[in-house]
Amino acid sequence: MDIAKVVVDVPVSATDALFDYHIPDHLKTVVKPGVRVVVPFGPRHIMGFVVDLTDDSDFDKLKPIQRVMDYEPILTPELLKLSKWLQHETLCFRISALQAMLPAVFKAKYEKEVWLLTEEDALPDNWQRVTQGREVIPFQDLQDAQIPDSQITKHIEVGDIELKYVVKGKNRVKTDTYVKLALSEPETLEKLDDISKQAKQQRQALMWLIDQEEPVRLKQLQQTLDVTRGPIKALEDKGFISLVQREIYRDPHGAEQQPSQSLPLTEQQQNVINPIMDNIEQSKHDVFLLHGVTGSGKTEIYLQSIEKVLAKGEEAIVLVPEIALTPQMVTRFKSRFGADVAVLHSGLSTGEKYDEWRKIHRREVKVVVGARSAIFAPFDRLGIIIIDEEHETTYKQEDYPKYHAREVAKYRGDYHQCPVVLGSATPTLESYARAQKGVYRLLELTERINQQALPDMEIVDMRKELEKGNRTMFSDALVDKMSERINRGEQVVLMLNRRGYASFVMCRECGETVQCEHCDISMTYHRTQHRLKCHYCNAERPMPDVCPNCESDAIRFFGTGTQKVEEALREQMDNARIIRMDVDTTSRKGAHERLLQQFADGEADILLGTQMIAKGLDFENVTLVGVIAADAMLHLPDFRAAEKSFQLLTQVSGRAGRHELPGEVVVQTYTPEHYTVEMAAAYDYQAFYLREMQVRKRFGYPPYYYLVLVNLSHSHHVKAVDASKRVAELLARELGDDAQLLGPSPSPMLRIKDRYRYQCMIKYRQRDDVESALSQLLNQFQKEMTQDDLQLTVDFEPYYFM
Repeated sequence: MDIAKVVVDVPVSATDALFDYHIPDHLKTVVKPGVRVVVPFGPRHIMGFVVDLTDDSDFDKLKPIQRVMDYEPILTPELLKLSKWLQHETLCFRISALQAMLPAVFKAKYEKEVWLLTEEDALPDNWQRVTQGREVIPFQDLQDAQIPDSQITKHIEVGDIELKYVVKGKNRVKTDTYVKLALSEPETLEKLDDISKQAKQQRQALMWLIDQEEPVRLKQLQQTLDVTRGPIKALEDKGFISLVQREIYRDPHGAEQQPSQSLPLTEQQQNVINPIMDNIEQSKHDVFLLHGVTGSGKTEIYLQSIEKVLAKGEEAIVLVPEIALTPQMVTRFKSRFGADVAVLHSGLSTGEKYDEWRKIHRREVKVVVGARSAIFAPFDRLGIIIIDEEHETTYKQEDYPKYHAREVAKYRGDYHQCPVVLGSATPTLESYARAQKGVYRLLELTERINQQALPDMEIVDMRKELEKGNRTMFSDALVDKMSERINRGEQVVLMLNRRGYASFVMCRECGETVQCEHCDISMTYHRTQHRLKCHYCNAERPMPDVCPNCESDAIRFFGTGTQKVEEALREQMDNARIIRMDVDTTSRKGAHERLLQQFADGEADILLGTQMIAKGLDFENVTLVGVIAADAMLHLPDFRAAEKSFQLLTQVSGRAGRHELPGEVVVQTYTPEHYTVEMAAAYDYQAFYLREMQVRKRFGYPPYYYLVLVNLSHSHHVKAVDASKRVAELLARELGDDAQLLGPSPSPMLRIKDRYRYQCMIKYRQRDDVESALSQLLNQFQKEMTQDDLQLTVDFEPYYFM
């Protein structure tokens, strides 16, 4: 095979094809599908992915590949096929699909190092001239010595050396200093007399090292023998020992977990797990929808299914929706499967993500627990894929490629012929409808694992609170119940769906609200810094003393944010200890884990937070959950507003009474008669599903129709309007008869980051009705997108309409 088919790193339609390159003789054993190469492209050299090898090309004269960036494939054959599918499904560029599968470290600037895994004298002479006693050699040194690539590949394959990427900046391969004897044991004992009797620490260190079979960490030696650096340096200078740098993995999760054993399953759990086990046994692909009430033991089903997969010598991917869930989830998986677990989520540093990815790539782990991008873990013997809280919108990627992790999971499950399990107490209507039609297999858990009743939910009409003169943000019922719990030494979870101190700042004289200069949205006041922030573009400004419009000093805060609730809570309940969890308090690395651990250890009575505390958390002492403003999401311009509200109310109420103590929920609302609130209070998913499906059918929304959203934006308002009209004209002309076009219309938030935004919505039943029209659209506007600042995106199954 002399020719490589390469996807080049230029994300425009003209280059969204495979380019043929000649493989020079010295690279023939190295260039394989899945490696990255540097190729000439026009006047420059750029990176590309090799996706195939062939003997034939339609072109006579081919340029040669310049060099390889990987000496072993970083993408498996399956992931290369998956990138092609992703390109078609999301209408993205192939290069974007390939890069979405890799950690950020592969997109950064990096250098390569060669690490020796064998004795230096086992290598050929030309290598020894380069290594010169070093265990880590810059890759450039091998190239300068003109060592052939075929030799490098050979030594990697037999395990003499390993190639590692060192990212410039902070994200380097982490190393530590190790100590080893420089002489053999007999030589060391023979020369021991050369060390004076006064140098007791040197003699002690040498005798201890003789007993060690492997090199030991310098820190370990110093701690064990209580030795300073001086005696070590003296031994090194005399040639008795040598200090070497060795790679160590960064451990984002610190302490070892206490091992846990499988728990006995209830009869319901056993009935649910049997069909999953059959799938694993028979290497069969079904999609299961596991609909289980909160606290019904879904996680134990996941764990025991994975045990079966590992026993077969296969691997597992578990997706969780966001970092807030990950600490407790990770603890449960690590305690069950120990070092077999890697973790991938956005709370890790770039270096930690790189280390976790390499553990997967090197087959050092068998289970990955992580957020959305963990679906691309480079396993090649997948035995199960689990998506916990499958209804969460975080599984949909909002940047290109706009993929949904659930759809990728189904593709990979089909490829590996393994089960995919979608778990939720409140599945999306689309998933539940598919289960009702038999497209998915429905598994139901209707009881909590300890036979505990679901907590009683009390709906408080805040309009009546106002009528009786209660102007605080807490109803009398909630305050009484909180005081009761705290006096009994129990804990409370309070949820509010807004961060910051106040939703907006308004002048009481002229009605002016302080708007962001770059977005059409009012700014949010943050009390701790006494500043206004835009939650869309992160712009900040000091809080004004007077109205910027009329200069009146009657400028006040309106609405409620988590900071304001915390302040009001401290006034109302001066004896309560409060932990606040929102984007502001959890922005620092490890803050989620630290705050949740403090709460678990009983260092606070009340956990106050945004929706990040609504799901997945399991604290045995929590007996009361309060929802401050249940209406916050109900009135958004989004056809899923009712569904999201129902999910959130059900999820957050599930945090109460999960163990021995009974739980209770108080929901404060201004619309207690809304069917969403009533049905959430009754935990009646079935009734909500039937009612909401009627609404969806009447207005032609999913699951009765598919949706695709075409968004465009421009920094010039007139150009944005003009482009939106031309987009709509082309779509109206090219769409199939069964597709419906809505728009163009301004986005609900017209301007974000100084860009004007318009959108068209298409409803369709068959993908064929829209596919060619959308492809034509992207091709026709490609030139404007590269030259005229126009941004145009196509989003299948959109979740975000603002």
